Formats: sequence, C-alpha cells, structure tokens
Amino acid sequence: DTLRVWIPACATGEEAYSIAISLAEAIALRRGGPKVQIFATDIDDRAINAARAGRFRAPLPGVSAERLERWFIQDGEHYVVVKPIREMVVFSPHSAIKDPPFSRLDLISCRNLLIYMNSELQEHLIRTFHYALRPGGVLMLGPSESLGRNTALFSVLDKKHRLYSRRADGRASLPMTAHWSALVRAQGVRDLEIH
Repeated sequence: DTLRVWIPACATGEEAYSIAISLAEAIALRRGGPKVQIFATDIDDRAINAARAGRFRAPLPGVSAERLERWFIQDGEHYVVVKPIREMVVFSPHSAIKDPPFSRLDLISCRNLLIYMNSELQEHLIRTFHYALRPGGVLMLGPSESLGRNTALFSVLDKKHRLYSRRADGRASLPMTAHWSALVRAQGVRDLEIH
C-alpha cells in the first residue's frame, strides 16, 4: 500500500517536509505502515529547486530540539532535511489550475492558496481536488479558506482545522469550464504565479 499526498503551491517545501516528518513519526509509532509518496508542486522553478535541496537557514521556529536532532543535519547556519525524508517527497513544477491533477490521493494539503483566487477559480480548484482524491480522502485547507459552494462534495472532519473528507457518493469528474481562459484572465494573473 502507498499513502499518496499532494501539496499544491508548495513554495520552498516547508509544508511538504513537515507533513513527511509527521507521517514518518506516525508510521514509526505503528511499527510499520504504508509507503508514503508526497507530490509537492509549484509553478515557480526556483522555489522547487530550493525545496528539493531541503536546506533551511537556522533557527527553525516551531521545530523542537528532538525533531531537529532526528530529522535534520546541521550544516553551518543551515539545517538540511535527512535523506529518508527528502526521498518521500517528489518536487515538481506543476500548476494546480492549468495542469491535470494527480489522482487516487489520500490527502491534499492546500493551505493559503485559495485566498488569492476569485470565487469561480476557487470553486474550480475545489472540484479538481474532489476529482483527485479517492473516496474518503482528506482535504486540508488554510485557516482563512472554505469549500465555498462545494459543501456537498465533502464531509467536515474538523471545522476548526479545515479538514474535509471526500464524499464517496456522487461521481467525481474533472471540472471543465467553457470559459476557462476567461476565468484566468478575470483573475488578473497572467501565468497564475501564486505562491
């Protein structure tokens, strides 16, 4: 079994590595579990290259001393993510809006991307996430984000933390919009450079 995760708009990888570490710790507590495959994507090639390096300037706020020791190697003024965690994450250039989504996912973590989009683009992306998740798969949004008009597609797991589960009922279809290019132009972002 493989646990499949997608993190769109991953920027320089902090969230992707945080999720990888959390999953590695959870699997270790169970003394075994599924293989983890995390797809972390962004449209910014420079951000993707920085994320692949897994190198972060010290200090790392919010990271405990125990986690620093276990999951990072200190290199001068930087901390580098250990190789087993880096190998869990595949960083790739990809537009969550323009490119086809991943599929059969167990988790999508899309935190603080939707807030930069108009409601039509948000709805399109939520429907794309619904299509990409397997039934029962989990969608995690940022604290200022919601499902908008797409509440019928997901069940609330944890309202406070914006965790939703893809409903198994209903057919998932990739959203197609006749006026897609008009939506993109209306957003006012030529190449959708959202970070």
